[in-house]
Amino acid sequence: MFTRYVLPLVCVCTLIFAVTQILRAQQKPAPVTPAIEPGKSPYAKQLAGSGIIEPETENILIGSHVPGVVDKLFIKVGDTIKPGDRLFQIDDRTLRAEFKYRESLLALAQAQLSKLKKMPRDEERPVNEAKVKESEIALQDVQQQYDRVQKLGSSVSQEEITRRQLAAELAKQQLARVRADFVLWNAGAWQYDKEIAQASVDQAATQLEQTKIELTRLTVKAPMFRWKLDTAGLEVPDNANTQYRVLQVNIRPGEYVGNNPGQAAAIVLGVVGQMHVRVDIDENDIARYQPSLVGNAKPRGNPDASFNLKFVRLEPYVIPKRSLTGANTERVDTRVLQVIYALQGEQKNIFVGQQMDVFLDAGKTESTVR
Repeated sequence: MFTRYVLPLVCVCTLIFAVTQILRAQQKPAPVTPAIEPGKSPYAKQLAGSGIIEPETENILIGSHVPGVVDKLFIKVGDTIKPGDRLFQIDDRTLRAEFKYRESLLALAQAQLSKLKKMPRDEERPVNEAKVKESEIALQDVQQQYDRVQKLGSSVSQEEITRRQLAAELAKQQLARVRADFVLWNAGAWQYDKEIAQASVDQAATQLEQTKIELTRLTVKAPMFRWKLDTAGLEVPDNANTQYRVLQVNIRPGEYVGNNPGQAAAIVLGVVGQMHVRVDIDENDIARYQPSLVGNAKPRGNPDASFNLKFVRLEPYVIPKRSLTGANTERVDTRVLQVIYALQGEQKNIFVGQQMDVFLDAGKTESTVR
């Protein structure tokens, strides 16, 4: 029964299933419409490249002059700041203690120099004059005693006369020494002692100024990048109308910042008034590229938006093409020429770091290139 009816029925069903699957596999799949159409070139002859939006000033990567722990953070992402505004501050307790120590050393050196400059001291004059007078009276006394023994003649031994004579001579030398000390005191401090004291003051002041500079370096400020000539012909900062936008903040209070090459920039700034796009031109297309080519850029994910391009500059150094992942294990064998263009028109919903599809018309050039 099973062999005669059931087994042939199973074979027929299996054959029908296999034929059905073969027919389905041979059918062409329906075309899939992408959720967002990629950007298309408006030119018949073109050069294409990928671009990255960057500020007019490029990305300004802010680090720390000295390593340390972040104590205060004065800005947040999206803030608009001016050149010279404070960004963050490193813990300064150690340097502030050193600053006070240097101040005390300077005060000590200045006091020692002032002491030398004010010599002789007026309050010491009566004392020194009294010493001279005392020595004069002592000399007069021993001299009179010597004169008396000389008049007595033979009634006084020769030994006594000699002793009186030596005492008088000693009194004369003591008077000479006291008078010399008085002259030396009255002359004030030695000039070379003053110069040594002045050098100590200068050294202490220099060390204090060094510590003061180190303290200022602990507060990181937005850079002054524009300059102008003043009436004397000297370069001075000209940042009256410059405003930075804080693009990224990679530090928090309590975190350590240093000069580690692998550490990300503490803060990223940029002047975002005029957006630029940095385009990678493949090395195989460099021979066809000219700065006078007109171009068009379309943001990724928004092909309906379109921006005309104006040539700004090119960087005449062909570099290895960088992938966007940033992994240090990546290896590339393609090199690119980087060209910077300015985006024309209203720059709405365009952000720094955004990717753009850039197309250059290889059959048409700008009439005027600045």
